[in-house]
Amino acid sequence: MTSPFKKGIVTLAIKRAKVMSQKGDFFMPITDILEKNCRLYGDDVALVEINPEMPETRRVTWKEYELIEPVRASYYRREITWNVFNEKANRFANLLLERGVHKGDKVAILLMNCLEWLPIYFGILKTGALAVPLNFRYSAEEIKYCVELAEVDVLVFGPEFIGRIEEIADEISRHRLLFFVGDGCPGFAEDYTMHSANCSSQSPKIDVTDEDYAAIYFSSGTTGFPKAILHTHQALMHSAKTEQNHHGQTKDDVFLCIPPLYHTGAKMHWFGSLLTGGKAVLLKGTNPEFILRAVSEEKCTIVWLLVPWAQDLLLALDSGKINLDMYQLDQWRLMHIGAQPVPPSLIKHWKEYFPHHQYDTNYGLSESIGPGCVHLGVENIHKVGAIGKAGYGWKTRIIDENGNDVKPGETGELAVSGPGVMVCYYNDPKATEEVLHGEWLYTGDMAEEDEDGFIFLVDRKKDVIISGGENIYPVQIEDFLRTHEAVHDVAVIGLPDHRLGEISAAIIALKPGVTCDEEDINTFCKKLPRYKRPRKIFFADVPRNATGKIEKPKLRERYGALHLVEAQNRA
Repeated sequence: MTSPFKKGIVTLAIKRAKVMSQKGDFFMPITDILEKNCRLYGDDVALVEINPEMPETRRVTWKEYELIEPVRASYYRREITWNVFNEKANRFANLLLERGVHKGDKVAILLMNCLEWLPIYFGILKTGALAVPLNFRYSAEEIKYCVELAEVDVLVFGPEFIGRIEEIADEISRHRLLFFVGDGCPGFAEDYTMHSANCSSQSPKIDVTDEDYAAIYFSSGTTGFPKAILHTHQALMHSAKTEQNHHGQTKDDVFLCIPPLYHTGAKMHWFGSLLTGGKAVLLKGTNPEFILRAVSEEKCTIVWLLVPWAQDLLLALDSGKINLDMYQLDQWRLMHIGAQPVPPSLIKHWKEYFPHHQYDTNYGLSESIGPGCVHLGVENIHKVGAIGKAGYGWKTRIIDENGNDVKPGETGELAVSGPGVMVCYYNDPKATEEVLHGEWLYTGDMAEEDEDGFIFLVDRKKDVIISGGENIYPVQIEDFLRTHEAVHDVAVIGLPDHRLGEISAAIIALKPGVTCDEEDINTFCKKLPRYKRPRKIFFADVPRNATGKIEKPKLRERYGALHLVEAQNRA
């Protein structure tokens, strides 16, 4: 029997779709775009993969993997056309249908970036099932938790995850199919390549509508196990429209995709290329030389970077390690950044090397189908530091603790509304009720709006440091410290204090080859109001997750502030 909660979210999804239809916006299943590209541009290259990882046969723990870790010494490249892309998607769709997968079932994807990733994703959507991408950093315990929470029926995984899946295979294989993508299929799984090759390459023609559920994504899990985020086909399609509207992709644009495809950010930016039939390049590796070589040889015009990668590239240029004259970069028109606040000093520095580049920053959450619910806009580079204004088809508010709009210049919580807002946290009505209020998603991000209507992030709601009754927003201090010429990266957290409750502490990673001590930092911070100055300074690496966000729970654990997190979670 369907629970009242599930009946409620079905009704909500249908209402949202009807509202958008009344507004005159037209949606369709995003699989129709793939079919269109196949008809119009069948022989054109759709995807290129550069530097794929060596097939992994040993048992590997999740901690051994970096963000995207190249292991080949030689340059390696392969590609597929739109025809092949669609054919692979159809074969996998038909394989799933043959194995009893029905509309509404869930199929999880646990793969590193590769040419198979997106055809598998679209094959799932073509069946009417829900795609459930999983973070490649998940431990075996987290994988098990996520497949059970999302009620996954099928798990597709790659060679890098054999060790982790083997640990839990006996438990998760009950009533679930396990498909392995790669060479050397383990005995507890079935061979994806062999079985899909024998299936029809024709579209299965399953009827899919805007309000049908399309995917479950997982939150980053920074304060515990991840939450399962449910989205409709309408949300996927709107993300494609938003991306193309913001960045003006044409058929001639070539998109360089570096971040992992399991995340909404990378995939939803690629959706702009999907919408126009343009080529995309999947690059494994964040080395500045790799990035510039890919841009040069593949004639990339659009590159999405995370802040640390942009910083590394600038450091390599400053040090003379790389020389721009060695690369063909004239066609590169747009560099955009998402996932975290962008220091204005970084973009100023970037424009010194790339004065002709358009620049944009994008803000979004997995709960709002990734990037684009707020964006700066390429025409507003003079407002660097802001995340921008409401994106295409989106609305924003900044509200107080009672849900009332605050005045411009005042700090409040950012709320967003639009076709990409999640249906719910799957199987978690309590968490859903905490963040969904009618059409509005409460983001948990503290922000303020200037006199021109541009939104500036202040901090995460739960990251606010309350010191002696004063609210201290770590992002503001981090942005200031990044302007120091010796600072490569920085994170600010709250530490316990008997008198003030909390004090701010700065963890600083220095640029290679420079010297700097606590006295230097304290002198530099005299430009800040006294209450904002860090009370403690640590020189150490700043850990970041797969999307470039600072892993503050790790830092709190490292510096003895875990009880602060526990208190915040109880609040």
